[in-house]
Amino acid sequence: MAKGYWIGRVDIHNEEGYKPYSAANAAIFKKYGGRFIVRGGPFEAREGVARSRNVVIEFPDFATAKACYDSPEYQANMKIRLAHSTGEIVIVEGYDGPQP
Repeated sequence: MAKGYWIGRVDIHNEEGYKPYSAANAAIFKKYGGRFIVRGGPFEAREGVARSRNVVIEFPDFATAKACYDSPEYQANMKIRLAHSTGEIVIVEGYDGPQP
């Protein structure tokens, strides 16, 4: 079964205000089997408009990735993120088919 992923791109406006969001995510992601594949780090924007922080979180499958986002725990925590940052999160199903 293909994995599920969150792809997040974020500009943080208030680092101190954002810290509780980051801290609370550990327990939420653990509950849904999420793990960081990309968490910040150097990057180069080769096309389009970049954000200052990029994150990719892997989940056991697409349904679990969606369930984590829709969970009461994450929805409550998301309010902190929205108050202190601007960004996008896309939930996508991984590809589990043949490769070139």
